[in-house]
Amino acid sequence: MQLNTHEYNAGQNNPLVVLHGLFGAQDNWRSQALVWAKDRHVITMDLRNHGMSAHSPVMDYVSMCADVLDTLALLNLAKVDLLGHSMGGKVAMQLALNFPHKVNSLIIADIAPVGYEARHQSILDGLNSLDLSTLTSRKQALDWLVKYEPDERVCQFLLKSLYKNEVGQFALRYNLSAIEQNYQLISAAPSVNATAPAMYAGPTLVLKGSNSAYILPHHKASFDRFFPNAQLKIMTDCGHWLHAEKPELFCRLVSRFLSQ
Repeated sequence: MQLNTHEYNAGQNNPLVVLHGLFGAQDNWRSQALVWAKDRHVITMDLRNHGMSAHSPVMDYVSMCADVLDTLALLNLAKVDLLGHSMGGKVAMQLALNFPHKVNSLIIADIAPVGYEARHQSILDGLNSLDLSTLTSRKQALDWLVKYEPDERVCQFLLKSLYKNEVGQFALRYNLSAIEQNYQLISAAPSVNATAPAMYAGPTLVLKGSNSAYILPHHKASFDRFFPNAQLKIMTDCGHWLHAEKPELFCRLVSRFLSQ
């Protein structure tokens, strides 16, 4: 599958590919991409079932990795620096593990190479109960979602993908049914291909929000196994959306790592 992309500073060297998380989209990363594009080529991508990319009933990490590879081939990019947040981080890890020759360096934002217990059920319930056919405003949608997810910032993030379709009715750009049907696969660890290397030995930066529980001390063993050259940096006073909560610090840490 060819993914929807946006390129910044196209034609420049040192391409950096950025992959968003669950319920996100490539344009969520516009402000950060503009910073990095001052001295490099930056490509943001909509993963399948998100943003303007195609929908599919299949949504596992092998398939999402293949989408990124197909898109890199169409862009004539043989090797890239790769950054992924949350679900996008697992896609990036999958690609680095199975195709290490395609990855100059890897940046993983607040996710570990492990399986997670379900933690989005209330969000899925809220989105499923949202009656898009009668919805009249974003404010109405926000007031409804906060009944299921009390953090208004999370609800506002979820509603960034709310838009009016060609008949003027509200709709969601992400494929909610496919996300729900594949949720166990999305929560799983990246799968290791028996015919490919079981580790990525290239330079790897892991960024963790200090208030986030997505990366915990016992995950170190998994990082050591799959990414032996990973360095961990903790961003204080921010959570899972560390790139949005402290964008200047996040951009600076990424830029410093890429310039090494």
